[in-house]
Amino acid sequence: MATLAETLQALDDIPGTTIFTAARVRKGFQLNHCCMSLMNPANRDRFRADERAYLQEWKLPVAQQDAVIARDYNALIAEGGNIYFLVKLANTDGISVMQAVSTMTGLAVDDYAAMMNGGGRSPEGQRSKSANAAVAGA
Repeated sequence: MATLAETLQALDDIPGTTIFTAARVRKGFQLNHCCMSLMNPANRDRFRADERAYLQEWKLPVAQQDAVIARDYNALIAEGGNIYFLVKLANTDGISVMQAVSTMTGLAVDDYAAMMNGGGRSPEGQRSKSANAAVAGA
């Protein structure tokens, strides 16, 4: 039987998938609370007026601040951001969830919508990073 550490390591082997583990919860705690604060109109106004200053009030690490300012949703998730909280950032920018998520795939919004309407990403090559590396090295 696999240990918890082995199970969590195996979850990190799934391409394009970030499992929101306890370690990621701890890493992104302030980031997620900061994003939730954007539900308040006064906070949104302060954020829009000076994003860096607002993020510094939350004492976010520079990597998280830079990811927010760049609107790099992949980096935000890697930094412990939870998509349900990160949506508040997208909403602050006046963009839809689909627009925000399409940036994570490298696809234009229309291409992303077409892919999802067509059944989503093919599972081919999406099962295991280590298996993909072994095939590439063969």
